Amino acid sequence: MSTSNPSLKDTSMAQASSPSNSLWALAWKRLRKDKAAMISFAIVLAYLVMLILSMTGLIAKNWDKEVAVSYAPPTLMSYFGKTAETSNALTVQDTLLSKANLPSYGIEDPLAKDMQDIRQTVQQHPIDDKAQLASTLTFGADRWGVDIISKTIKGSETSILVGIIAAVFSVILGTALGAVSGYFGGWIDDVINWFYNVFTSIPYMLLILAIAAVLQKQGLMSIIIILALTGWTGTYRLIRAEYMKHTHREYVLAAKAIGVSHFRRMFVHIFPNVSHIALVQMSILVVGFIKAEVILSFLGFGVPVGTASWGSMLSEAQSEFLLGKWWQLVAATTAMAILVTAFSLFTDALRDALDPKLK
Repeated sequence: MSTSNPSLKDTSMAQASSPSNSLWALAWKRLRKDKAAMISFAIVLAYLVMLILSMTGLIAKNWDKEVAVSYAPPTLMSYFGKTAETSNALTVQDTLLSKANLPSYGIEDPLAKDMQDIRQTVQQHPIDDKAQLASTLTFGADRWGVDIISKTIKGSETSILVGIIAAVFSVILGTALGAVSGYFGGWIDDVINWFYNVFTSIPYMLLILAIAAVLQKQGLMSIIIILALTGWTGTYRLIRAEYMKHTHREYVLAAKAIGVSHFRRMFVHIFPNVSHIALVQMSILVVGFIKAEVILSFLGFGVPVGTASWGSMLSEAQSEFLLGKWWQLVAATTAMAILVTAFSLFTDALRDALDPKLK
């Protein structure tokens, strides 16, 4: 007569019905316990939402429009309705109006008609409205009278897009080469390793500048291609090492025994076990590529003239800072520093959370 243990049966049923503790579920649990990681993740999400709103034109749509006088200083409120620029503009306006109303004393004034036209123009387009608008810009304006906040938001769209897209292509290239090299080995591994050694033997920034100088073409696509072609080496090295370990494990050998193709063994069986490495590498590359785009644009190899980016803003701010106009420099560096710091902290936390040794 067989007997069954109800408690063991209930335990087994509960285990069967409960969700499995996968690598991603364990990683999310660790991330939620890390307050710094969650704050950093919230900041990164805020930047991504701002990126989407800027791309759809809901914010910073007319970022390049002249909305203030040149080099309008950052102010939260107007000083009795007038700033220094307003006072200077009103002085010019009053002078023109007074000259237009000078008595002639019986002598014909040859400039009377011209001064009358100036008087009508000044009355139809008063300077006070524009200067009053300049006094309400939180971060002021640049030399063209463009609002710095709108320009910074539009610049973040360019820099973040370049960082994300270039990182995706770089990780795809590095993962594909690392998978092929680590899986097949032999002469294929030797050839790809030769290319890897060539790229890593040249200093990274020097290699980027050399390729940018050879292409001699500014634009977002050129920057993305340059960064993707130069940033795959780190991903390749890590993925290759993982594929060399997983290729000879039991589950891969079993798939080979039943006739599974090389492609399925590489990207269906092995890749899910190393995908966390590719994800961490992509987040690391996003930070590096954002900084690389800023450097390229600052040196004149990046975005073309008329396109806003953090690098082009810093390039403009270089001459403005010598004139005492510091607000564009502060706006661009602050926005970039907050994103880069938050992304770096989140990347470190993600790498620790996805470490299988911390299960």
